[in-house]
Amino acid sequence: MAARVITADSTGIAQAAQVIRDGGLAALPTETVYGLGANALDGKAVARIFAAKGRPEFNPVIVHFADAGDVAGFVMMDDRARALAAQFWPGPLTMILPRRPECKVSELCSAGLPTLAVRVPAHPAAQALLRASGVPIAAPSANRSGHLSPTTPAHVIESLGDAVDLVLAAGACAVGLESTVLDLSGAIPLVLRPGAVTAEQIAAVLEQD
Repeated sequence: MAARVITADSTGIAQAAQVIRDGGLAALPTETVYGLGANALDGKAVARIFAAKGRPEFNPVIVHFADAGDVAGFVMMDDRARALAAQFWPGPLTMILPRRPECKVSELCSAGLPTLAVRVPAHPAAQALLRASGVPIAAPSANRSGHLSPTTPAHVIESLGDAVDLVLAAGACAVGLESTVLDLSGAIPLVLRPGAVTAEQIAAVLEQD
């Protein structure tokens, strides 16, 4: 049996938020690709992401927040991170930053590392879901590991079937390319995955060559 597919209106957002709070998996639209969302504070829920995707647990997952202020409560943002957040959030940039000692996000999201990959998505449905659920949402792409990243609800169902409890449908993703991943945990910024935000744009903000 395939997952329920519901429109990302106020009713659908409320249903998806309940699924997240209850420890379930809800696929959600972002401007990049559809993500497989779970409550990032709930280790059992995050473990379901890895099981559904067939993803190795040494591979960290990106955690989504409603705004940069929320992010700062879980990771340590330096001047570089704050400058990039001001320029590119909400948007398709993920930053890897040191976890705060009191960070309550599941260690599974970090794959045992002292860092956390964080992003503030721009898609209005993702924003609405984050605010309605009231928790950060761990959300790698909503597909089996090694398969193409999904940019429509149909792609999610085709790849994951009933491994996901609910698909929040809002048409095709605008960018269709996964977020840029920038490691800011060390002295030298390092782009680990190219995406819609380019290395040149990042360098311009950081005033680096």
